[in-house]
Order: sequence, then C-alpha cells, then structure tokens
Amino acid sequence: MMTLIIGGSGSGKSEYAEKYIIELSKNCRKYYIATMQVSDIEAGKKVKRHQNMRKNKGFWTIEQPLSIDEALNQMETSDQKNAALLECISNLTANEMFSGEKIKDGDEVAKKIIQDVKRLSKGLKHLVIVTNNVFEDGMSYDETTMDYIRAMGNINRKLAAIADKVVEVVVGIPVIVKEGK
Repeated sequence: MMTLIIGGSGSGKSEYAEKYIIELSKNCRKYYIATMQVSDIEAGKKVKRHQNMRKNKGFWTIEQPLSIDEALNQMETSDQKNAALLECISNLTANEMFSGEKIKDGDEVAKKIIQDVKRLSKGLKHLVIVTNNVFEDGMSYDETTMDYIRAMGNINRKLAAIADKVVEVVVGIPVIVKEGK
C-alpha cells in the first residue's frame, strides 16, 4: 500500500506521516528513508529536529539522498514485511537534479523518481511518502527553479495517481484527498 502525504512547509505533514506509518505498520519493521543532504547549519537543524521527532519510535534510518530504490538493498530481508517512510520528495528531486557537474532536466528527473518509487513500493508492504505543495505562492522564478518546481508538480501528480491514499495536511489537520484505488 502506498500513501502520499502532501502539505506546505511547516504544515505538520512529517509529524502526521510518522504517526500514520506507526499505526499502519504495527507488525512490520519500520524504515525511515532520509533524503536530505546536510549542506548548511539550517539543514543540520532540520535533520536534528526530525531525528528527535522519531527517536524511540522503532525506525531504522537509511540515508538515501539519491536513487531511493537502492534503499531496498539496505533493508533486512526476512519473512517479516517491511514498511518505509520516505522523507521527502522535494529534497530527493533537488538532489537528483542538482548533484553532479551538470543540472539534469526536470522531466528526466521526474521519470527516474517515479520509476524508483514504483520499485521501492513493490519491495514493501507499506510505503508512506512525504512531499511538498508547489505552485501555491503564484511567483515566477528563474528558469532553473521553475524547471525544479515543474518537476515537483509532475512527480506529485503521478505519485497521487498511483497512490492508494492521498492525504493533504493543512495547518496540522489531515484531509483525505483520495482513499483506495
């Protein structure tokens, strides 16, 4: 089962996602697939805050800033089914687009991420994905930033289409957008 949780910055989506996957996967080994690359003090603080939020909740953390389907290689394989919380698509998209010497095309990045998520989902009993709303500020940015935002919009639409459940978190309140296929 795949669930997409979407919301704006500071909406409470990460906290909701953690509670949701804990409830959903009581008999599963729970993995937290962390995509953020710590590049400055502010990012370090955010990572620390998220680590503290999930402390003592039974998560096994996998740092996977690129090619998230490869996280399956780091999971324990057994008769036990696994569940994972992927946090988050916006960081993953930025990592995929801007790592390396050349900026990658947003459409190609979107296609890769969707393929990787499908592979990851097939290897899990439950996959909960956290992502950010885009295009809500009504602003225009430079072409590179707009390519990133368009890629995020494309990824979010495709993930919502293949997800079993979609939840938008608005000011800490979960609103079910899609339930079942």
